[in-house]
Amino acid sequence: MATILIVDDDPQLRQSFERILQEEGHLVHTASSGETGLVKVEQVKPDLVIMDVRMPGMDGLTTYKEIRKIEPRLPVIIMTAFGTTETAIEATKMGAFDYILKPFDIPAILDMIDQAVKASRFMHSKVQVGVYSDDEPQDALVGASPAMQEIYKAIGRVASTDATVLVRGESGTGKELAARAIYQHSARAHRPFLIINCVAIPPTLLESELFGYEKGAFTGASNRRVGKIERANHGSIFLDEIGDMPLEIQSKILRLLQERSIERLGGREPIPVDVRIIAATNRNLEEAVRQGRFREDLYYRLKVVTLSLPPLRERAGDVPLLADYFLSRHAKSMGMPNPGLTKDAVRALESHPWPGNVRELSNALQKSLIFSKGYPLESNDISRAAAWNMPEGIQNEETDSEHIDALIRKWIREQMTVDHDGRLFEQIMDHLGSLVIAEALRMTGGNRTRAAKILGLSRPTLLSRIEKYDLKIRTSVD
Repeated sequence: MATILIVDDDPQLRQSFERILQEEGHLVHTASSGETGLVKVEQVKPDLVIMDVRMPGMDGLTTYKEIRKIEPRLPVIIMTAFGTTETAIEATKMGAFDYILKPFDIPAILDMIDQAVKASRFMHSKVQVGVYSDDEPQDALVGASPAMQEIYKAIGRVASTDATVLVRGESGTGKELAARAIYQHSARAHRPFLIINCVAIPPTLLESELFGYEKGAFTGASNRRVGKIERANHGSIFLDEIGDMPLEIQSKILRLLQERSIERLGGREPIPVDVRIIAATNRNLEEAVRQGRFREDLYYRLKVVTLSLPPLRERAGDVPLLADYFLSRHAKSMGMPNPGLTKDAVRALESHPWPGNVRELSNALQKSLIFSKGYPLESNDISRAAAWNMPEGIQNEETDSEHIDALIRKWIREQMTVDHDGRLFEQIMDHLGSLVIAEALRMTGGNRTRAAKILGLSRPTLLSRIEKYDLKIRTSVD
């Protein structure tokens, strides 16, 4: 749930927005003018503002300038009619999250809102480094091992600079948390921090999402659009999974790093930008360079400072600390007491290989907590949760359907040998359901509306399942 402020002088539009967003689970406040909107921004501290350009009294652009003085990181979506598009574009050049033309498509605006809320939480949710408070379940990089101590020191040293940072590590090691910690301890912490996942966005859209485009640049480009790099001017941008970025876009990122300028698609004039780049990858970039899949010059530009997050198997001594942190956090989010762990459970955690690293550990503990009865978790609770990992090879796209069916049957038989408290069918269906929904979201780049249509679910039902299964969404742009 997010707190959203609607600023528009049209009472019917405000009422419609309020109803739609409340159905999505958001807390909605409204204002009929820019002046009232500014008061509400200070009063309710919204996660997002959706505002019209043309209003009596203080117009949208002036209101946006004043909002930036109050909270420069607050995402603002500008609503505009076709005749005021240039004003909306001017607002996005100044840092507004995005704009949308009236009349707009409801699924499109809902997806834009989802992205803006995610960006808001990314910027405002603190990442604690090295320690965590049991009083407030915040995101944290947890661990006392020598390898993690070196990571904490490196974050402290690099955060105060404007150096480009490359965060490396296997999936699930906490690369996004490290990037956020660098941002939040930097001199740009009160400026925008925008995220681009280079895998989640189709290559045909990635270039325009990053750099924007001019009117007429391609079929359907009816207006100029400002890209995320330009919107993050004076702030930072996080390029996640940069090892999968197409070569033709790599060259433009190289130019950004070398010349501190970009060109929109269809544009002829360079646009100066001042952004800090933090990139992350789980790929072997050295091998990618040798194979010609990653530019060598960009590789050296990115690795000015490299943070290599260790896999969990190389810091098994941190597992009890991480387990305590995740149990505390998940218990608070579910409104239940933390049952703790028995010594046998701790030993079971330490002996498990955790190929999915910290993310897998977190998910296993959450599953254990869901099915616990309030008693300290035992080793068999941990084994049961860890057993939910599907057999190796089942997600290999080259595996034929008969072999996949055999692997699934084998996995189901394995589950039948484990005590599931009489809920085996329900738990298997939940697990398979989470895989189906995750795949639909992956196929649609995180677009919940399109995923719901593919699955034949209503959007509220899909959102409730995403929350139930604790799925991490990587969102792209339509």
